[in-house]
Formats: sequence, structure tokens, C-alpha cells
Amino acid sequence: MDNKLIHRRTFLKNAALGLFAFSASGCLEKNNPIPQAKKPNILFIMSDDHAFNAVSCYKGILSETFKTPNIDRIAREGIRLDNCFVTNSICTPSRAVVLTGKYSHLNKTEINYIRFDGSQQTAPKLLQKHGYQTAMIGKWHLRGQPTGFDYWNILPGQGNYINPDFMEMNYEQKKYKGYVTDIITDLTINWIESRNDTRPFFLMCHHKAPHESWKLDPKSQNIYDDTIFPEPETFNDNYQNRYFAEKWTSTIYPFMTERMRKWTPKSRQLNVDGLDRQQAKEKTYQHYMRNYLGCIKSLDDNIGRLLDYLENKGILDDTLVIYTSDNGMFLGEHGWYDKRLMNEESLKIPCVARYPQDITPSTTSSDITLNLDFAETFLDYAGVPIPSDMQGNSLKPVFMGKPPQSWRKSMLYAYYESREQYIEECRQYGIRTHQYKLICYPNGRELFDIKNDPNELVNLYRKPQYLSIRNKLEIELKQLLKKYKFTEKDLPFNWYKYNQDKIEQSMDKKAYR
Repeated sequence: MDNKLIHRRTFLKNAALGLFAFSASGCLEKNNPIPQAKKPNILFIMSDDHAFNAVSCYKGILSETFKTPNIDRIAREGIRLDNCFVTNSICTPSRAVVLTGKYSHLNKTEINYIRFDGSQQTAPKLLQKHGYQTAMIGKWHLRGQPTGFDYWNILPGQGNYINPDFMEMNYEQKKYKGYVTDIITDLTINWIESRNDTRPFFLMCHHKAPHESWKLDPKSQNIYDDTIFPEPETFNDNYQNRYFAEKWTSTIYPFMTERMRKWTPKSRQLNVDGLDRQQAKEKTYQHYMRNYLGCIKSLDDNIGRLLDYLENKGILDDTLVIYTSDNGMFLGEHGWYDKRLMNEESLKIPCVARYPQDITPSTTSSDITLNLDFAETFLDYAGVPIPSDMQGNSLKPVFMGKPPQSWRKSMLYAYYESREQYIEECRQYGIRTHQYKLICYPNGRELFDIKNDPNELVNLYRKPQYLSIRNKLEIELKQLLKKYKFTEKDLPFNWYKYNQDKIEQSMDKKAYR
């Protein structure tokens, strides 16, 4: 007999027995308490390196030439967070923060190469203990076996775009034929279809796209070949007035040009021979956008496919759907690509959510929210007590348009990694408020008025008229460091000094780029 039919009959039988029990106990009488509301399913969709400027509902410079209708649908039917940030803008640490609701120095996953300690407390484990079916499908990128999940099927390391290997519960690799974004969606739908539908589920659907090396779906790889994408306002930044900008090496040209020459298939090879520096930079940028956005086009199509599946199954409105990215991404702003830095393009992530019971359609929020808040949000919606050692806040009141007066007015950032081409001086920490941003580097500092200088072009740190603002931010930064339990050893400048053995034991460059 069809498994779905068995599950359906089982559900109807249990529902009938449950209704009889309520009636027999008098719970349905007028003066008795209302039965507890049904717990929602939770679907957390996270991509890799998806810039908020590459989501059309954020109305960035690309939104006229590039559309993400299915991600936009979540925002249109729910909420768009306009100030959602990461606490550490790099893949592995961000994922550890999402799972634990703790800053990197407390979940002990400060850089990409460190093995995540799967024995520690995580949101999936707590949900699992409280009756949720839990699953993790797609890009794990935390090394070792996922814990706290009834089912998992993950990419080894970064994974491949075409005909990727996956590791399932038995930890044996199996090759799947096709395009990785389609396959992750197929596996996600298959798990939802085969689960026990009498219990709520928590599902982490983590996509590889649009992380480099940007291999396109063969079905649509030429879709943007004739499109000319607009260049960011700061594309030809001269880096004046700032301490750090001219030191950063992840430039569109020549750094990215050389990387893309190595990665791009022969049929889409980037050739800048005979071009001057500016021409080569412009050609590389267009090549970058066509490949990067082509990966996002497939990502958005598959998000639409997943939403349609939930809707056709009749459970979309019973499911809290959150879409986000593990970190931001430079798309030519300041002539850069990559992430890591505390500049807005790297720090800010897209985040949209849909749950009609709580979220009014087409809502936006400018409240400062963090990837640190996701674990607490999952638990809050599931009715699971939030442990006191988690450091974020549930986003439920923000989703409902009722953030408390005490909601954070600033956020703390700390980035630790320094390796290969990324200079040591990019280790940094800092504070961002609604108007100002203070960034601390090993040998210098930068202060920006984001409200009046959204492109972060003028460093105000040494300007006398900003001395009082600078002092106020430095005091508030110290308070945040204390609140989030940073010691001197936990600051990015000092961390390497005290963790050499840990770093050497944990690094596995074959698995992670």
C-alpha cells in the first residue's frame, strides 16, 4: 500500500481518537481552557554567499535587470528584514552561530577550518527532544557528522555543482546525477513526503549556491549572456580617506580575474588578453555577475518549487518559512568581491520570512537582527524553552511587528580568519548602530556615518567634531564585549596567539576552501 495513504489513515485515526479524548475529558466545554495551538513546521532555507543586493525585493542596483520572484514572494506574503547581520562573515562560523545561538568564541568555531563540536547544545537537539522531526539536507560545511537530526544528507566539504556526491546517514558517499540545487530540493521534498506527518518538522535546507566557483545549470547557463549589468556606484573607488580599504586584496581585477580563469569551463572561459586594466576589470565584473546571478536564478526557481510543493500539500500556511544566507557578499562594490569585512555588503544578509498566523503580508522591519537570533526563533515558535546561555533573541516579536522597547540598538561583529591571500590585518571587530559603525583593526580604526555615508567612503575616526560620538561608541563596544563574554584572548587580534595547537589540529584544506 502507498506509504502516503498509510500515513494519512494513521493521522486521521489518531486525530479522531484525540478529539474523542478531548470531548470525554470535558475540554471542549465552553468554560474550559482552549487546547494548545498546533506547533508550526519550521523550514529554514539558507544559501551560501547570497548578497542582499542580489535579491530583487531589496531594490538594489541589480533589481531592474535581475529578479528573484520566489524569494520576493516570501517577503510579499510575510516580512523583509532590512537590517539583518552576521556576527562573523564566513561560512563555517556563521553556520555554527545559527545552530547554537552563541558567538563564535563560545561555540568554539571561530574560523572555517575548525571542526564544530557536535556534542554541544544546539537548537535541532532541543527541538528533537520536544517532539520535532529534524532533518539537515545540503551544505553542512562543519566537518564531522551532523548531530540532533533524525535524518541528514549532506555535501562533503564545499560540494560540486554538477553530479555532486552526498553523504547520507551511513556516512558513505553517493554520487547524484544532475545539478546540485535541483538535487537538494528533490531530497528536501522527498524527506517531507516520507516523514511522519502527525508530528511537526524542523528542516534545514542548505544550498551550495551561489558560492564560487559558479557552475551554471546546463538548462539555463546562457540566460544572461546578452545582459549588461549595472556597475555599483563605488566600482571605481579610489580608497582615499580610509585606513584599510586600499590594503584589501580581494579585488575584481586582477585577483578575481585569475581565479575565474582557473574555474570557468572552457566553453565560458574569461579572456582579458589585450585589454587595459579598466577594461579587464569591467569584463571580469560582467562575467562574475552572469555566473553568480545564473546560480541564483536556479536557486530562486527551486525555492519556488519548494513553496509550490508545500502549498499543494496544504501545509504552507502551517509552516514558518525563513530564507537567508550564511553571510553577505561584495558584488563589485569598492571594486571587490568575497566577504569577511565589516562593510555593509559583507555584514548584511537577506532575510525574509513567511508565517501568516503571525506575520502581516508585505511587512518590513529596520530593527537590528542577527543570525545569532535564528536558534532562539526556532525554539520560540516550537514552544521550547530558550536556554539562558543562548545569546540572541527570538525574532518572533519582530515578525509580529511588536519588538520590545529593550530590543537591541547596536550589534557586535568579530572576524578571526587570516590565511593564504587574505592579509592578517583583515582580522577585525566592531560595533554597528542604526547610524554609525566603528571598526577596529590590529593597527587602525574606522568610523562611518552610515546614515549620511551609506557607501562608507569617509573615515571620521580622526575628525575632532566626531570625538564624542567615537568615545560613546567605544564605551558601548566594551559593554557589548562584556555582555557577550569576550575576554582579551577572544578578540580576533589575540585569538591566533592562544590557539595555534587547536588550529593546526583542526585544519583540513582538502575538504574546505
